[in-house]
Amino acid sequence: MRDLPRWLRHGAATTAGLLATLLLGALSLVTAPSASATGPLCDQYGSAPVSGGTYIVQNNEWGDTIGQCINAFDGGFTYTSGYHNLSGSPAPAGYPSIYAGCHWGNCSSGNGLPQQVSSFTNPQSHVDFTTTGDGQWDAAYDIWFDTAPHPTGQNNGAELMIWADHAGPPTPYGRQVGTVWLEGANWDVWYGPQSSTNGGVTVTWNTVSYVRQQPVHSLTVNIKDFTNDSKARGYLQPSWYMTSVQAGFEPWVGGPGLGVKNFSYTPDGSAATGGAIVGRQSGCCLDLSEWGSADGTPAQLWDCSGDWNQRWTAAGSTNGSLPQIWDCWATANQLWSHPNPLRGAHA
Repeated sequence: MRDLPRWLRHGAATTAGLLATLLLGALSLVTAPSASATGPLCDQYGSAPVSGGTYIVQNNEWGDTIGQCINAFDGGFTYTSGYHNLSGSPAPAGYPSIYAGCHWGNCSSGNGLPQQVSSFTNPQSHVDFTTTGDGQWDAAYDIWFDTAPHPTGQNNGAELMIWADHAGPPTPYGRQVGTVWLEGANWDVWYGPQSSTNGGVTVTWNTVSYVRQQPVHSLTVNIKDFTNDSKARGYLQPSWYMTSVQAGFEPWVGGPGLGVKNFSYTPDGSAATGGAIVGRQSGCCLDLSEWGSADGTPAQLWDCSGDWNQRWTAAGSTNGSLPQIWDCWATANQLWSHPNPLRGAHA
């Protein structure tokens, strides 16, 4: 977000062998809750608990006053009305979003937040965005950190944004400071310190943003990968507390049609079984074509979605060999290739 007085947004294997290693259905990192609409939110800072109070949906139109409306449901929201026109503005119109944790004293329940960075196991989140072909916006995570576990106002530690997709010229706050390879993709890293004054009290924090060079509409993030990089750059301290994990949109121009179809957060994704196999060149995931589960179903490279047909786990083979994670030595037993690293190519 921006510096404003009120910061509210607040290998080689047969298909049969591959199928044998896939845990059907049960391997998704998070379980999508059933949708049950809670109705529209049109108040500027209106919010509603969803998914039994596990998450909160917020309208959060902090940068404009046109009368934005969203419709909240379990696990997400849709942006229904209010067309913004802030082209050229340094700040967006707001951040309609869904979150786990506490935001300006408004807290969800049952998600293990706040959590001190030094005690992270593998906090993990998944989001499915709905986007439009026009406008200027970003579809992003916004993750907040504070020096204390239970702040009731502006967080004073860091704001970590993860841009999955964006449209138009807007860029993150600050300046680009580098590029990093994380979770099967290249990310441009932006940084800038911010401050705001509210009630005569000035609060400062670091804003670090990761912009995916290969945009996606669906994303599963291992948050620790990003916090480790931010710590190494000096933007985040291990003694700080993660207070909220949010996913939504920053619209500059447009808005209607944007939405979050499904959002989830778990404080320890290590409890889930299986993981994605991501091609470094393509940024695509090994995927079972057409969600197939029959013998002969082709495995292919496809856009990463986090769904069960892209979750894999190691299993025994006839000669007893197991694939495993190990230090990289570039030896023959660690070299893998694919004849066509493009989306839709079959293994």
